[in-house]
Amino acid sequence: MTPGALKRRNVLQLSMSCVMAFLTVVLHLCGHAIADPIDEAATRLARAYPDFVIGRDGRDLLFKDGTRLPLDDGIPDKSHTVWLDRPDLEDIFRYPYPAAGAPAVAPERNADPGRARPAAFFAKMYGDCRRDEVRKNLVTIDWLPRTAPAKLQVTRINGVAERLEAVSRALDDLGPAFTKYLSPSAGTYNCRPVAGTTNPSAHGFGIAIDIAVAPSHYWRWQKPLAASGPVWRNAIPLEIVAIFEQHGFVWGGRWHHYDTMHFEYRPELARPTRP
Repeated sequence: MTPGALKRRNVLQLSMSCVMAFLTVVLHLCGHAIADPIDEAATRLARAYPDFVIGRDGRDLLFKDGTRLPLDDGIPDKSHTVWLDRPDLEDIFRYPYPAAGAPAVAPERNADPGRARPAAFFAKMYGDCRRDEVRKNLVTIDWLPRTAPAKLQVTRINGVAERLEAVSRALDDLGPAFTKYLSPSAGTYNCRPVAGTTNPSAHGFGIAIDIAVAPSHYWRWQKPLAASGPVWRNAIPLEIVAIFEQHGFVWGGRWHHYDTMHFEYRPELARPTRP
């Protein structure tokens, strides 16, 4: 083989190696993109709530006590209204939640990660407040004991009380300049539906807190509401948001239908990065 022919062969082999490497990466990425959403939902729920969830059994989510809930109700291409009113477990993950401490920016239209709460799933863990099942697991925590002392009630289930106490300590460390955004708290446990719906509020499960009302914004307060939907607004400092998110709480300011005073414990979406 002549030197020229040898060089051409080596170039061809190198080119083929590059092509194969590129195709391997593409197939790997595509594999992730088309991962089974039911399997992903079960995996994330089991990881977030290990005291209750084992994982997937067929198309059901299996609990430690042997009971199960369907992961998918079989309704394809739900409108945003149906997704919000009648979500299944897979629907929880329709909209991705940003990484903890990501910049606070206006979400895309109808992107509301965390607003879909399958009632049967959360009642399975925390109880149904309408039957007075939640109250027995409520505990009182000291909220902002160094800067604006208060007593708040949240559930002990899934370590929510311990998580919120850790949030409180970190918020106290921010100093008094942040107190006006946090105190007085607009409340934690409250057995009520979500405004404008019959669906149970996260407050009714004892997993949510509303911080101070005065500096907050809420989409239902926007009058008149534009035909295209709410225009996002926020004044809550990112330092506060990041602390909540690092402990597994989602923020209502990440929603197109925003509620910037609202945080709720949803570790399947906001993965805790602090103990």
